[in-house]
Amino acid sequence: SARACGAGSEDAEADVEAALGPLDSTNPLDGATLAALRLADVLSGSGAELDDDLAEELRRHYDDGQILELAAALCVGSGWQRMVEAFGIRPDIWSEATPLPF
Repeated sequence: SARACGAGSEDAEADVEAALGPLDSTNPLDGATLAALRLADVLSGSGAELDDDLAEELRRHYDDGQILELAAALCVGSGWQRMVEAFGIRPDIWSEATPLPF
């Protein structure tokens, strides 16, 4: 999820909340998308634990194989990002002279 890309940053989470709205029933996104975004939040956070409510919500929209596949893809993405940040890896095209994107 976009929240995962912020690696827990409160500013990044506020930006995502402003862009997507709350990840609850008031959001116009479909239930499957909201469940996947909530799973991304859980898996990208520290001390990730899937609660019964989210597990039930996921099972309403996905079968067990799809949930496992979604979780694996989310973990690869967030794990890759954490590794990049931990090692200070920059894209090949980046240099000290490259202007920041913000």
